[in-house]
Amino acid sequence: MHTNESELTPFPVFLESFKKSMYRVFHTRENIDEFSLRRGIPPFVLREIMNTNPLSVAIPTEYEGRGCHVPECLALLEAASYESLALSLTIGINLALFLIPVGKYADERVRASVFHDFMKNKKMGGLMITEPDYGSDALHMQTSYTHDDGFYRLQGTKHWAGLTGWADYWLLTARRQTKSGDLMRDIDFFVCNVNAPGQHIVVDEYFHNLGLYMIPYGRNLIDVKIPGSQKLTPKTNGVGMMLDILNRSRLMMPGMGMGFVKRLLDEAIQHTRQRNIGKSTLSEYDQVQQRLSRMQGAFTILSAMCAYSSKHADRKHDLSGSGLEANILKTVNTDLMQESAQSLLQLVGAEGYKINHIAGRAIIDSRPFQIFEGSNDILYVQIADSVMKMMRKKKEQNLLMFLRDYPLSSRACDHVKDLINFKPDPHMSQRKQVELGRAIAYVFSIGLLVELEDGGFRKDLIDGARIMLQQDITKMTSAYHFENETNVVEDYNDNSYWFDSITQES
Repeated sequence: MHTNESELTPFPVFLESFKKSMYRVFHTRENIDEFSLRRGIPPFVLREIMNTNPLSVAIPTEYEGRGCHVPECLALLEAASYESLALSLTIGINLALFLIPVGKYADERVRASVFHDFMKNKKMGGLMITEPDYGSDALHMQTSYTHDDGFYRLQGTKHWAGLTGWADYWLLTARRQTKSGDLMRDIDFFVCNVNAPGQHIVVDEYFHNLGLYMIPYGRNLIDVKIPGSQKLTPKTNGVGMMLDILNRSRLMMPGMGMGFVKRLLDEAIQHTRQRNIGKSTLSEYDQVQQRLSRMQGAFTILSAMCAYSSKHADRKHDLSGSGLEANILKTVNTDLMQESAQSLLQLVGAEGYKINHIAGRAIIDSRPFQIFEGSNDILYVQIADSVMKMMRKKKEQNLLMFLRDYPLSSRACDHVKDLINFKPDPHMSQRKQVELGRAIAYVFSIGLLVELEDGGFRKDLIDGARIMLQQDITKMTSAYHFENETNVVEDYNDNSYWFDSITQES
């Protein structure tokens, strides 16, 4: 059944209904600070939230969804993360890592069946890529498949897939096994319906994850037979499809960061206004203003990222070649999330160290965002490497000259020209690649702020965020130029007990 977009509930009304359902379950029927201490989501909470059909934002109108408009997806993620980062991640997994890929790459019959199940039966889906011995090295995954009599048999082990044991559908990744037993280099994706015969996935172990208690994680044993129609069809090859999926997911992460940081900023402003230290409120202290202004800068930068992703993350776009932009948005966004959480805890003080306080919970819940879908250290190296390769191709040695000609950074360069006017060492160490990659990512973030200002965003917030980024880039480029080749001394226990040095002196 095709839904005419003019017949849809206006998005502001739809979003308000979603927000009201969260408020009822998190603040009226339950206390989110208390049930966040328990693992999983109480069934009535999930039921009431899912009754608003939030996942319909990622389903095309021809299947009765809202049309898969990226701005709506991002606004939904923002609204969810304002109340619960774990809930937002749950929704984000469904949208970016399952529904959008199915809508883009799955067989028509499979699409229709899956989308009907999501719309009518409130099902959920996820993605399994990571394996115990192959985390960031996904291209060497060992889960394999063979093809026989119209079915694909997949065998292997996957872990750390969000919604382990919950999701009704999974996108499974595997490499084809040849007759000699070797694995092909390319990667394929399969839709697995765990409620269908032969497609059940065994959860071997549930992990006691440190944070994000609402989301189950674990180790999954894969031995399933999947009908041929449930294999995704790439536009080019499987690796390209995987990059398209992951890059789009990274571009949509600022939606989660946006609501999360906004909530922390609101909490921080309220607390520092009300907290009295002597004859002054906490907010009157200069160092407190420094922390608050940085949190507000993060809010502004993430606003710019959401605006950028709204224009560039559409499912019709092939994002397999957009790794640089995706890595920049993912790293800066998640670093700002963690920094904002640390600042709120510092401002709140000892009370925030309770795990049932939003400040303490925010630190633990936001930390894995810097690790999953690519560790930020690795992604910063990839950012530096990508830029250096493009510089070599253009035969340009000066970073400023190159970034002035690159679309996303051209308008940012005047704000940092003295900081990036140097020739990066083509043989730099990995630790310097990380610093260079971070600096480049923050330069690009200034470019996003310029674009946001073009759209009418208020100038005082833009200026504050830009100054924050300029200060950070100053630190990063200074760290890049500083010579540091220290390595760990593995036998450090020899002649290194401080008590001995005191005894010798006496």
